[in-house]
Amino acid sequence: MEVINEKEKIRELIKEAMRMREFSYTPYSHFRVGAALLAKSGAVYGGCNIENAAYSPTNCAERTAFFKAVSEGEKKFSMIAVAGGAETAKNLGYCSPCGVCRQVMMEFCNPQEFMVIMAKNEEEYKVMSLAELVPEGFGPGNLG
Repeated sequence: MEVINEKEKIRELIKEAMRMREFSYTPYSHFRVGAALLAKSGAVYGGCNIENAAYSPTNCAERTAFFKAVSEGEKKFSMIAVAGGAETAKNLGYCSPCGVCRQVMMEFCNPQEFMVIMAKNEEEYKVMSLAELVPEGFGPGNLG
């Protein structure tokens, strides 16, 4: 069995997020985002942003990946890679998940353990815990 170190795992997730970015449907903002979500089972779920003329039905790449995973029975996750920028950008900047996506992450992830990778490319990226992105976050644990 091949052992993959964390840096290699991160690069593979970034590569998948970049690939998923190409599937974005962004006729209004022209801002393409791709995401790759790693489940604790080892499965990877990709997602892209999908816009809608009515705007509010638009879905972010991160939520697309989470909803695909949950609809397939996954509910435990380790990390997500996010890559985004203008469709004409030669170089990407860091793309951080929006508040709604962060809240979805709070529903399914341990904030101290779940890592969010914001990537410009496979070599330049930031890694933050969900707890760092959502200090004093509200999740299922707050209800019981």
